[in-house]
Amino acid sequence: MTQDLVVKNQTLALPLPTGNLDQYIQAAFSVPVLNAAEEHNLAVRLRRDNDLDAARQLVMAHLRFVIRIARGYNGYGLALGDLIQEGNIGLMKAVKRFDPDVGVRLVSFAVHWVRAEIHEFILRNWRIVKVATTKAQRKLFFNLRGKKQRLGWMNRAEVDAVAEDLGVKPETVLEMESRLSGHDIGYDLTGSDEDEDTRHVAPAAYLTDESNDPALVAEQHDWDNQTRSKLQDALVALDDRSRDILEARWLAENKATLHDLAARYGVSAERIRQLEKNAIGKLKKTLAA
Repeated sequence: MTQDLVVKNQTLALPLPTGNLDQYIQAAFSVPVLNAAEEHNLAVRLRRDNDLDAARQLVMAHLRFVIRIARGYNGYGLALGDLIQEGNIGLMKAVKRFDPDVGVRLVSFAVHWVRAEIHEFILRNWRIVKVATTKAQRKLFFNLRGKKQRLGWMNRAEVDAVAEDLGVKPETVLEMESRLSGHDIGYDLTGSDEDEDTRHVAPAAYLTDESNDPALVAEQHDWDNQTRSKLQDALVALDDRSRDILEARWLAENKATLHDLAARYGVSAERIRQLEKNAIGKLKKTLAA
């Protein structure tokens, strides 16, 4: 488990054991805790001089804090090492943005960044299908289970109480309760084991994609070439004015209007429309032959 902190385009590697989570945790808790004066001095060095050694010391001294937070999310079924790693990213972001002149400790400032990264990781990986996308759904995802007073589905009074407590709509509470109670189902499920002929029921097993069939691609290519060639021949067979009208009305990037062409040829817009209609009719006959 390694982490890199980027400070003004410079990368800072954290020297901790890799490959063994227990060794990593032991090493993190062996790093001395900084007092307020030490933390302030390091933060000033980082902010004023871009001191990477100061940034390293700030991060190392707060790794135990990330581990404690990550352990609180063990109930979501994700690996503790992954949770710690995501929390460390949040810690590094906090260190990069920490202002020592505000007058708060880094641990108080960093808690938001650490939890935000862990929350985002959980929402991305808890299920294959994302269950929380809006702000209200995210709030319910991390608080609904703790708000429930008993096992089983909540009644209307409990739903209204949770909605009022968290500042969301009751309908959102019901929807999130339904999502949390469900589970992922494999897309490529097979039939029952009791069936002699066990077949895949997913569409991928019986639907074919013919869009990349070499024969169909070659056939379509030949047809396009033939149609394009016949269209060019049909256009050449038209008189100059009819061909110019069709090209201006249908083939040009900036298509001309009937009135534009009427002004160009000194005739009425209705006459241009008639010439266009006759030219299109000739093209259809030539292409159909």
